[in-house]
Amino acid sequence: MMEITDTSPVVHVEPAEYIRLLGYPQGWVLEGRARELDDWARDWYAQNGRPWLYAREAESFELDDAAIRIEDAEFASSRLRQTLEKAEAHSLIVAAVSAGPELEAEAGKRWDAGCPDEYFFLEAFGSAVVERLTMLAGSRLCEWAESQGMAVLPHYSPGYPEWDILEQPRFLELLTRHGSLPSSINALDSGALRPKKSLLAAFGVTRHTERLRRLTELVPCENCSLGGCQYRRAAHLRPLDVTSLNGDAKYAVNSKALKRWAEERLSLHPREDGGIDALFRYDGTTCTNMGRPLAFHYNISLGPREAGFPIRDQRCAPAPGDRGHTYMCEFIREGSGLLLEIAGEKPLLGRPLNEVLAWTRSSSPAGCYCDPESREHKWGLVLETVHYALARMQSPDQSS
Repeated sequence: MMEITDTSPVVHVEPAEYIRLLGYPQGWVLEGRARELDDWARDWYAQNGRPWLYAREAESFELDDAAIRIEDAEFASSRLRQTLEKAEAHSLIVAAVSAGPELEAEAGKRWDAGCPDEYFFLEAFGSAVVERLTMLAGSRLCEWAESQGMAVLPHYSPGYPEWDILEQPRFLELLTRHGSLPSSINALDSGALRPKKSLLAAFGVTRHTERLRRLTELVPCENCSLGGCQYRRAAHLRPLDVTSLNGDAKYAVNSKALKRWAEERLSLHPREDGGIDALFRYDGTTCTNMGRPLAFHYNISLGPREAGFPIRDQRCAPAPGDRGHTYMCEFIREGSGLLLEIAGEKPLLGRPLNEVLAWTRSSSPAGCYCDPESREHKWGLVLETVHYALARMQSPDQSS
């Protein structure tokens, strides 16, 4: 059975990846204090960070109507199950990556010492390291699979859409049952990991490589930005085979509300490449501290219409000048860590906009951003509003 352990992977965080995770717009160039903090975080991690990755082939796995059984553990992820079934996967890889506990410990010290800027930049760098390690793990698996005449599918993790994060402790137990990981990882009852800059993932493996060419959504390369990879089967974020939006959509949100939000809260900006940049402003209130008003901006970058408006980037952050978010109970407890968590949530990234219509998500209309369920609910509202607006532009004679 295949097994990979690397306790000293070379991790090069691309500037564009780091800048995105810091919350700056695409193409931004760091200057002044921000550039100093960038250099400091990179230098600190180069000297003190202990990244690692681990992957092994599961002894067995099978699919039934309701679950995925990996060895003797069952998991209920409809999205992962559909991917494995479509590709006729015959094997499964379980994997873990981590930026190491040192980064989290240092970031905590910086926060306690009253250095929020250093905390924020180090936390964002840890997220970038995890993204890079995940791509490196995928590249190693692609190399192994290619030599066997097989192909590796895109990774999927507990906490992603349609895979309950509460199954993460069970997945971690599965990973460690044949031996310890290179460094300790613990899963809390909530599903969160410690150290938090870590990721657990499953990669399907198939011998039917022709399936990947017919079913383009199964090609992992489209969502992998690892440069210079000799195993690439398709260009990064290749346009998907969708030609239009569903103009007769059945939305989860009342169409009158969508119409009002599209007119009052949404702005759409066409790009030269045929894509669309969308900005949505959400106004809400905290659930404590006498209901303080707050405002968040949602930035969504869409590919061109002929590609099905694939979601190429999405980001949520407090609107410029907003102070209401600092009164949220979770911000008071977590500080900028909450904002990093919010910025890192990108539901339906890489998928065509039409998929929001079939997205099963939480219904939690709380005005604040403390709970993942309320944040997922808001992303649903935003993406449905964007879909509504573009569908009406595409078919202006549609009734409202």
